[in-house]
Amino acid sequence: MGRTVFADAAGLLRRHGRVIAIDLPGYGEAPEPARTPAIERLADLVAAFIVERVPGRVVLVGHSMGTQVAIEVAARHPGTVSRLVLAAPTVDARARRALPQMWRLLRDLTDEHPKVILAGAREYLRAGPWLRRKFRAMLAHAPEDSLDRVRVPVLVLRGEEDPVSPRGWCRFIAESLPDGRLEEIPDRGHETMIRDAAPAVARILLFAS
Repeated sequence: MGRTVFADAAGLLRRHGRVIAIDLPGYGEAPEPARTPAIERLADLVAAFIVERVPGRVVLVGHSMGTQVAIEVAARHPGTVSRLVLAAPTVDARARRALPQMWRLLRDLTDEHPKVILAGAREYLRAGPWLRRKFRAMLAHAPEDSLDRVRVPVLVLRGEEDPVSPRGWCRFIAESLPDGRLEEIPDRGHETMIRDAAPAVARILLFAS
């Protein structure tokens, strides 16, 4: 999804420092590239942007598929970021297939706030005919292969009721990182950074301080 769905989180974080929210190529308002980029390619573009435009200490926050990009930024470009936040990380290695992932997303949405459903529907419709290719690119990436190369502190955030990012998967990620820790947010699902960002933001600020 695009940066606008994270407006609440960005607004809360902006009270404490500079915040840059980006649209990855083909997401949000960013133009659709000729070919759907792999996760690694997206990470290279984000790293290049940080090096050129964002001096100083950088805490990189990724949500859902964005966590896969964030992991690759840190693994492929050491020194680019000082800390990572992985909120609702994907894709669980035990269910890295289209149907299980779609089923988990549907389970999450059945209990979600209308705000989240409307925001998600808008972004998925905007993706249009490219949505399937983007989904394939997400499923093709195995984040666990890069975790041991992430040499910065990492906070793994999970909504306690998130079926898309199961507790076992999130715990595995945190324990596979050289310096990772897992925190759960009560009464939240997969879209904890969108529905009500305040609990997640509080944990991010404490981690980043």
